[in-house]
Amino acid sequence: MSAPRIEIDLDLVERNTRVLVDRLAARDIRVLGVTKAVLGSPRVAAAMLAGGAIGLGDARVENLARLDGSVPRTLIRSPMISQVGQVVRTATASLNTEPAVIATLDDAATHAGIRHDVILMVELGDLREGIAVDDVPAAVRVVLASRSLRLRGLGTNLACQNGVVPDDANMDVLHRLVDRTEAHHGITLDVVSGGNSAALEWALTTARLGRTDELRLGESILLGTEPLRRTPIAGLSTNAFALVGEIIEVADKPARPWGTQALATYGEPPAHSARGTRRQAIVALGRQDVDIVGLLPPDGMSVLGMSSDHLVLDLGDHPMTVGDELRFGLGYGALVRAMTSPFVTRVERQVLATPDTLGPVAGSARR
Repeated sequence: MSAPRIEIDLDLVERNTRVLVDRLAARDIRVLGVTKAVLGSPRVAAAMLAGGAIGLGDARVENLARLDGSVPRTLIRSPMISQVGQVVRTATASLNTEPAVIATLDDAATHAGIRHDVILMVELGDLREGIAVDDVPAAVRVVLASRSLRLRGLGTNLACQNGVVPDDANMDVLHRLVDRTEAHHGITLDVVSGGNSAALEWALTTARLGRTDELRLGESILLGTEPLRRTPIAGLSTNAFALVGEIIEVADKPARPWGTQALATYGEPPAHSARGTRRQAIVALGRQDVDIVGLLPPDGMSVLGMSSDHLVLDLGDHPMTVGDELRFGLGYGALVRAMTSPFVTRVERQVLATPDTLGPVAGSARR
């Protein structure tokens, strides 16, 4: 089997989804499965739906177009004006913040004869997308006055830009807005979208859950981790995804470089504190394939550096040779890069005996 490749255990994706769906159902919260980290993979999306997700979300309309059109599909990034026609034909709902976009979206939906749902996003301090709290009533009026848009709800996003943690204080602001909007206009909002995987801990532990009834979950389902501290979530598998690379060189080399040093390919060269020699390997992986941040080497090995096409490892005591394959774990950024690289093959299996530990791939050595 060719390398580099990313191996995906769809059963583990489904299982992780089911665990989170069940936990959140006890708090009357639904799960929207987010597929943006997996390039809108239809099979990963199907695993999320099989695990109980009530719909699918993605930040790119091109990814949504690949997904099952019979289930709700939400564009979780504000639509580009240049794509509004495609958005209303592909997505049943979209997250919005800009009056100009909303007006153009309404024109496109009217022209297509389509009713399109809008969720208005509220800024609660993380300073990425969101309407200022004082401007939300005006945005609500714009949507309610439109010809072909329906105000489905309000939502927020935290922790992505500046790491602002969801808590009772900021989420109460959203919930009060929901209450005031409904009371003022005599309507009932279908959705209060309380955030992404970073909101899980708050949603499952707070005594003041308020109006939140939906979360948009990607990282927690796919990787079994929570984004605030990048720690595993109890009861979830962290092994649904693994990146496999092939070793193309093994040699004992000095621990320190020699000669006059300047900048390396990607800026400052790595620091070298070790002395003597070490067993070094080059894996045919690079920044065109995966982000070095979030690439998790096997136990006992360490990453020494990465250029566009070469990953340099200290093998430690592992007796590896040229042609062997190594399995790496992935953080969120590394997963996104690997899934979107044209050089990484994706292997999606319903039953994939994903090892509990990273390391050499069985049967890969000594071709």
